[in-house]
Amino acid sequence: MAAVGHPLLLLLFSCLLCVTSCRGRENSNNHFWNDKYPFIKYASSYSSASSSSSSSSSSAVGGGGARDYDYIIVGGGTAGCPLAATLSQNFSVLLLERGGVPFANSNVSFMENFHITLADTSPSSASQVFISTDGVFNSRARVLGGGTCINAGFYTRASPSYIKKAGWDAKLVNESYPWVEKQIVHKPKLTSWQEAFRDGLLEVGISPFNGFTYDHIYGTKVGGTIFDRFGRRHTAAELLSSANPANLEVLVYATVQKIMFDTSGKKPRAVGAVFKDENGDQHKAFLSRKRGSEVIVSCGAIGSPQLLMLSGIGPKAELQKLNIPVVLDNENVGKEMSDNPLNTIFVPLKQHVPPSLIETVGIPRMGVYIEASSGFGQSRDSIHCHHGIASAEIGQLSTIPPKMRTKEAVEAFRKSKKNLPHEAFRGGFILEKIASPSSRGEIQLKNTNVEENPAITFNYFSHPDDLKKCVDGIRVVEKIVKSKRFSNYIQCDKETLDRLLNISAQANVNLIPRHTNDTQSLEQFCKDTVITIWHYHGGCHVGKVVGPDYRVLGIHRLRVVDGSTLTESPGTNPQATLLMMGRYMGVKILRDRLGNKAGV
Repeated sequence: MAAVGHPLLLLLFSCLLCVTSCRGRENSNNHFWNDKYPFIKYASSYSSASSSSSSSSSSAVGGGGARDYDYIIVGGGTAGCPLAATLSQNFSVLLLERGGVPFANSNVSFMENFHITLADTSPSSASQVFISTDGVFNSRARVLGGGTCINAGFYTRASPSYIKKAGWDAKLVNESYPWVEKQIVHKPKLTSWQEAFRDGLLEVGISPFNGFTYDHIYGTKVGGTIFDRFGRRHTAAELLSSANPANLEVLVYATVQKIMFDTSGKKPRAVGAVFKDENGDQHKAFLSRKRGSEVIVSCGAIGSPQLLMLSGIGPKAELQKLNIPVVLDNENVGKEMSDNPLNTIFVPLKQHVPPSLIETVGIPRMGVYIEASSGFGQSRDSIHCHHGIASAEIGQLSTIPPKMRTKEAVEAFRKSKKNLPHEAFRGGFILEKIASPSSRGEIQLKNTNVEENPAITFNYFSHPDDLKKCVDGIRVVEKIVKSKRFSNYIQCDKETLDRLLNISAQANVNLIPRHTNDTQSLEQFCKDTVITIWHYHGGCHVGKVVGPDYRVLGIHRLRVVDGSTLTESPGTNPQATLLMMGRYMGVKILRDRLGNKAGV
């Protein structure tokens, strides 16, 4: 996800006490979006000859009289939505999404509620929390539109060298980005905090200033955003309005359990998918027998390798431990996972600044990116909730010593917080992210329940190069805080800069034990305060799990199109490239299949 990756907790996750008023929920009776998206339906509306409530049954190699599809896309996220919209121009498409719609959820739709969605841990939340085995809190999207519904909205393209390394057609890439941009991307109007941050970057030598641009260029720049001038979010789900409605069927609350295969030939062949609806009833959806029909997995860097393994594609020994029938033994599924580690410094401010997510970025040549956010925790609803470090409450909660952060102390803080003056919530964050981490981890299944998170390990800072980059990046952040431009904002002078490190180090932003030398050792500070910016990727790498065309190696009629195939996170924030990737692969599939008749 392209987002501010420090949202969830200053507290142990089980202590998150958020009142109901803080949750923006989808109203199931509010279907105002049906006029624009008539093809979006609840999964329970699906009728097939193979549903669990049906008296008839189907084999695993045919539809048994049920409707079949040219493409079944599993996952209506950042890449899945533009992919579905594009393929529907010429073929029938079924898009299966495990979450609901984003259109009626105010916390998804409005920037000022960004942090509330992340604090919502209810089963219907658009954000599904997981904690890596490293002890770092993280989130997966669970909503049509995927990560574009819960991220910080920053939009910036990958560099030309990244495109070349990925083996993509540069001409088609440069056609696919604008297709996305003209529909959902906007130029931000910088807040005073973002302007000060921009000037601070330039003052410390991260130059030149490249102005507003989507391009990935060394120096300081202002990027695009999927929030419009009214602060309303525009997500990948809106790209579905470009679809051919006669050819597209989208089912929400459709949780795919596994992919079905015909194993009678030399190679296993995908034939469809098994999914449960919101009532727990099971259904089967089948591919057409026409040549070229495919199941395309687009569940994200966590969901795609998880689904492949649950379907029998993965390390044989791991699958057999859970009694999963092995369709294809591939030890690379779920391996070589990576997350871009993030470290932040909280900056208490003298005055209120408006809320802002990432709009400006510094791109130095040292392998880090420097970004900023500000101003959360001000609203009438949000002041009642714990929103983690994103709410700018860190300076207040840090007055409670870690060993005293009991459930009772947390509850007392929650009750008293509503009486605090708004001045107590003034603050901003400067973020430092490792651009291309060398540390690698993996995903392992804990059980066969697709709705539960697998065990995820990122091994943050296990490679010394990552640690060095972090230290270099924190030193840049320190210089920015000391810059003349920031002197009008911050509540501490140059001599008390250690206070900022102390505040950030003491905050319980992860489950990693703290050390006493965090402010004396930046290496220790990096290790102890590491969080995520939701840019995790890998698990289905090209050349190891999928080929250059993203077809799963050793399997017919199955592809993976999402961030799980990437070896590096593109640009400063990946959402632009993942949106482009969905459009790009849709066009490429159509042109490969139809030639000039594709019409795209």
